Amino acid sequence: MMLSSLAEIFSIGAVLPFLAVLSAPERVFELPKIQPIIQIFGLHEPAQLLLPLTLAFGAAAFIAGVMRLLLLWASTRLSFATGADLGISIYERTLYQPYSVHCARNSSEVISGISGKANGIIYGIIFPVLMLISASVMLIAILVALLLLEPVIALSAFGGFGLIYIVIILLTRNILTADSQCVARESVQVIKCLQEGLGGIRDVLIDGSQATYCQIYRSADSPLRRAQGNAVFISSSPRYGMEALGMLLIAALAYTLAQQSEGIGKAIPILGALALGAQRLLPVLQQAYSSWTSVLSGQAGLQDTLELLDQPLPAHINQSGGQRLPFTQNIYLRNLGFRYSQQTPEVLRKINLSIAKGSCVGFIGATGSGKSTLLDIVMGLLQPTEGVLEVDGQIITPECTGAWQAHIAHVPQAIFLADTTIEENIAFGVPKDFIDQERVRIAARQAQIAESIENLPNKYQTLVGERGVRLSGGQRQRIGIARALYKQADVIIFDEATSALDNETEQAVMHAIEGLSQDLTILIIAHRLTTLENCGQIVELEGGHIKRIGSFHDVVSQSSAAAKKRKDKLTYDT
Repeated sequence: MMLSSLAEIFSIGAVLPFLAVLSAPERVFELPKIQPIIQIFGLHEPAQLLLPLTLAFGAAAFIAGVMRLLLLWASTRLSFATGADLGISIYERTLYQPYSVHCARNSSEVISGISGKANGIIYGIIFPVLMLISASVMLIAILVALLLLEPVIALSAFGGFGLIYIVIILLTRNILTADSQCVARESVQVIKCLQEGLGGIRDVLIDGSQATYCQIYRSADSPLRRAQGNAVFISSSPRYGMEALGMLLIAALAYTLAQQSEGIGKAIPILGALALGAQRLLPVLQQAYSSWTSVLSGQAGLQDTLELLDQPLPAHINQSGGQRLPFTQNIYLRNLGFRYSQQTPEVLRKINLSIAKGSCVGFIGATGSGKSTLLDIVMGLLQPTEGVLEVDGQIITPECTGAWQAHIAHVPQAIFLADTTIEENIAFGVPKDFIDQERVRIAARQAQIAESIENLPNKYQTLVGERGVRLSGGQRQRIGIARALYKQADVIIFDEATSALDNETEQAVMHAIEGLSQDLTILIIAHRLTTLENCGQIVELEGGHIKRIGSFHDVVSQSSAAAKKRKDKLTYDT
């Protein structure tokens, strides 16, 4: 910035002798200050001054242009590098947030923050701030150069133009602030609408609700574009008026100087220097104003981005990974209770349960009884608000959660599949070059899906489509099971994971899993009692607490007795 400013001063200063030698070379040839140059180059007549001064002016203009280009390159490079740091930092901090934070927040806010608002910070804050600083330095340099030529005229022009910009700033500040808030708010709504409309495309097509979602999108996108357009117009519009005023100023100055006794000959060099100075001054003033409007327009987005950057990283993030917590005896839930916030009721209360290593435990209960929340706590995704989770007597704290989760594989009801190959989905989270292909095939065979995969043209390199759209529900479920088996975890948690499988395939999958190792601990949530037939014990939850614990046969007999009792009561009532 400093070098570019010096180059501007040099280029403005060089125009004065260049125009002087064009209009009155004899007068320039007689100037005492130029005699050393005349002697160095061995010049004998005034006309010989034209070439060196032309070269000097050309060199000054060229150097100034190169410096402006270098300044633009450096500013752009710095802005986008900083934007990359911001986006990466937001994404990293978001991924490391506890599961409870993700449950409480709409993903549209994070996606908008990373993809939209982080870009807005580059274009709307970082780059304009650098341009504003650069313009300020440049303005000072140009003003100094013009003051050396004509102090009164320079101060008048700078003061007049500056005053106009200040008035415009005062008039548009509130409008830009309101537009900034609108852009920040509606950009989230646009992404939310896109996610919901495309995420539920099957229901949208069946229900014929395209017009509804188009209207929702329009109601968010139109104000967003209008606010963005307002900001662009307010930022760019003063330039045209200023250019006209600058031309009027030069014309008035030329008329005034031409009336003086020396005539137009003396006026031309001064007019040329002032015209060049104005040609530099007005764009820099406009750049400073435009940068200020951009910063003001991006304030609300900046605030949202800073809030995402304020997400704390866990203290154990830099600790070396790969170490598993010892697990040889049991998992124990002691007086465990949980609620999502102080304002919400308890989801779990007074849970006491011991799960031996190598056992198979089933969990049943009505919807909302707390089954999935209980297993989320066992997996370390949620921290209990009361009581503790212990593994071999060691309390699981946030610091050792990762070491405990190294034991765990989770198979949910809704399997997430990335838009990559079957192989990469089975070895989910493993870099492609580090995938153990033989291990993938073993996991697929154990999950009873190897035959289906090997009948495909590209076998394990088959692309599954977005969220596995090219696979059936049963295939997606079995890939999820294969993923858990690929991890070679010794605690596998099935959250209604076999609900999409037919009875025969479900029995085959469960039989294969049970035959893996005697040390494998299996926890299963199921609505279908037959799924839990091979479980050593079944835990029934009701209203957030344990109602009973028993064997499969005990639960079946009690359920049958309860069903018979309800049937008898219905008959009696009838």
